[in-house]
Amino acid sequence: MEKVNLQSKFSRIEGYYRPAIVGELNGQHVKLAKFLGAFPMHQHDDEDELFLVVKGMLKLDFGDRVEVVNEGEFIIVPRGVRHRPIADDEVHALMFEPASTLNTGNERNEFTVDSPDRL
Repeated sequence: MEKVNLQSKFSRIEGYYRPAIVGELNGQHVKLAKFLGAFPMHQHDDEDELFLVVKGMLKLDFGDRVEVVNEGEFIIVPRGVRHRPIADDEVHALMFEPASTLNTGNERNEFTVDSPDRL
């Protein structure tokens, strides 16, 4: 058991939309990532996904609406729901999701991270 300092871990993340694993529990990963710009629309057929905004303001585009998630707020995207994160300015986010979750869901593209770094 050891505590995790989020600021310290975020300072080690280089690049955007490159999730890094900072913890594991019950088959779930706790991941951190920095967001800037728009991520491709995608979905996770078998996994729910939690986004907690640690710094900044994240927009989640669901196609028919955009949900704004402010610093200190979180949103859970249920499995099968198409979505794309958008960050007009740099966002620091914590994600909580099953270990099997691929960051680009049902899509493979230049943003796909098969093996996230462990910090």
